[in-house]
Amino acid sequence: MSTIREWLSKRKFWATLFGIESLLLIFLGVLLFAGGKAAVDHTNTLEFCTSCHEMKDNNYEEYKDTIHAKNRTGVTAICSDCHVPHGFVDTMIRKVKAANDVFQHFTGKIDTKEKFEAHRLELAKSVWLRMKESDSRECRNCHDVKAMDPEKQGKTAQKQHRKLAGGDKTCIDCHYGIAHKEPQGGVEPRDVVEKVEN
Repeated sequence: MSTIREWLSKRKFWATLFGIESLLLIFLGVLLFAGGKAAVDHTNTLEFCTSCHEMKDNNYEEYKDTIHAKNRTGVTAICSDCHVPHGFVDTMIRKVKAANDVFQHFTGKIDTKEKFEAHRLELAKSVWLRMKESDSRECRNCHDVKAMDPEKQGKTAQKQHRKLAGGDKTCIDCHYGIAHKEPQGGVEPRDVVEKVEN
């Protein structure tokens, strides 16, 4: 009889210990998730994006007077709206790849206006290709072709947006300099994005 009681007592002890460990692991998981979510949310703010002078002095200076920053409706799109996917997995992949931006910051690759201009084409190509490969996913988070009123568009825009609706084109095929200056250097953005198609 005492052996059964000892066995039950030990079993109760291990079950309690397992329960406490499980609760601690769940609590730790919730803390890690909440901390990770807070970090991702913070790194998606305009304040974070413009906290280094390369972005503030170059990209933000170009963006701040565009239609994505100031317009008659007051709806704005900040850096992360255009450069960070909205889905969890895609966001995490983009954040890992963005570590290269941090590396470039610390190596001083684009820390002056002159260096930034020298690398503008390379930086733009990277964004154009990413947008082409994702079918301009970030643009489509805000812009819906089905909701567009063709009567308020010019003839060329109507024609191009029909191609967009039909899947023949994507936003970046026509809209490459929407919030930033296009790079100099004799390369047409259309040539770069067409390479992805081929």
